[in-house]
Amino acid sequence: MKPTYIPEPFRIKSVEPLKMLTRKEREEKIKAAHYNLFGLNAQDVYIDCLTDSGTNAMSTNQWAGVMLGDESYAGAVSYQHVIESATDIFGMPYIQPVHQGRAAEKVLLPILLEGKKYAIANMFFDTTRAHTALAGSIPIDCVNADALDTSVRAPFKGNMDCEKLKRLIKEYGAENIGVIVMTITNNSAGGQPVSVANIREASKIAKEAGIPFMIDAARYAENSWFVKMREPEFKDASVKEIIRACFDCADYFTMSSKKDAIVNMGGLIGTRDAKVFEKIKQRCISFEGFITYGGMSGRDLEALAIGLKEGIEEDFLRYRIGQLEYLGARLDEEGIPYQAPVGGHAIFIDAKKLLPHIPWYQYPAQALAVAMYVEAGIRGCDIGSYMLDRDPVTHKEQQSTFEFTRFCIARRVYTRAHLDVIIDALVEVKKHASEIKGLKIVEEAPVLRHFTGKLEYVD
Repeated sequence: MKPTYIPEPFRIKSVEPLKMLTRKEREEKIKAAHYNLFGLNAQDVYIDCLTDSGTNAMSTNQWAGVMLGDESYAGAVSYQHVIESATDIFGMPYIQPVHQGRAAEKVLLPILLEGKKYAIANMFFDTTRAHTALAGSIPIDCVNADALDTSVRAPFKGNMDCEKLKRLIKEYGAENIGVIVMTITNNSAGGQPVSVANIREASKIAKEAGIPFMIDAARYAENSWFVKMREPEFKDASVKEIIRACFDCADYFTMSSKKDAIVNMGGLIGTRDAKVFEKIKQRCISFEGFITYGGMSGRDLEALAIGLKEGIEEDFLRYRIGQLEYLGARLDEEGIPYQAPVGGHAIFIDAKKLLPHIPWYQYPAQALAVAMYVEAGIRGCDIGSYMLDRDPVTHKEQQSTFEFTRFCIARRVYTRAHLDVIIDALVEVKKHASEIKGLKIVEEAPVLRHFTGKLEYVD
């Protein structure tokens, strides 16, 4: 079946020129960056698929809001607008803005994990895993078995394995587990959605065990669209109604608003607990600034208040998920292995299958990301063993469940032609996949090493 592309539900009003380097220039640039895509200058990238975080295009209404942003240090009108939008959408009584998702984790997780040995998630992403470890707890993944086979086409591959969750609680003791985290969509598992039924079940298990239940809400809107399309109970529900059904199950949420709220900067913390909220506010003052700006400017707050509403518009979500479905259809045409079906924000190429000659400890996903930059100036990233960091106790390398090379699609930024360039480049890389070399680390940080690490090719 020929891939179909859902036309953009907007007109392009402002453009940004892209720089196109020669292959020789790209080879020199990535070598100078020590084969770390994060080390490249943005001007040396043609199509930037490193992340969908903060890279999105804001609307005319958001830009108008920027000019109206209230820059008062305390009690700004723009802060009130954020609180009004967030409480309306999520239904939680206490909302704290912060500058991004990682800040939300830094503020909240040490409160929940104080004196606790473990935290459990459907699957931790890099920063959440790191903040859990920095708080003195061990992060444990508990994703359902369908996610482990990239060829299996299940509707909700991001789900928590609730039977395993029960076993883990029994094994480690509820008193030793600080939080159960549900990431929607499940980024580390390939941007895969989570069903409302699964959220309800995991929340019930957490409640019965007396363990706080938290949603990592970076891509809450995309997840809700998948629910509307795939979960029969919600086929006639609005996206907003589905969001409420999800968040009614949670005690807390953290959010990088730089994804589904379609802004360049911003994050949120939500809770139902007034006492914990007081602790959140005090930590926010220490790390982020006063509570009514939370590390953000008034103009960013105003854009966030508007973006929260625009991100749940159904015409936008239909197009947004449609972009990824188009990419998935083209990958199927070309026989390129990926986490199927496609998730909401990115394609996750199965580098383990595409580069079977590269062992996990030579980082096949990173090697593929480098090859794609050299081929066409496309910047992606490793979601595999290179990203995983060393074991905090033994300091030995850890083998990741997946070796994914992720190519994120920024919201309202790239056209069908850009998506075709990505697939065409993957086709070319596939032709000479056996020639791609593995990589070794020559310099690394103890935590979140993939951001600043230096690599070189294995001889």
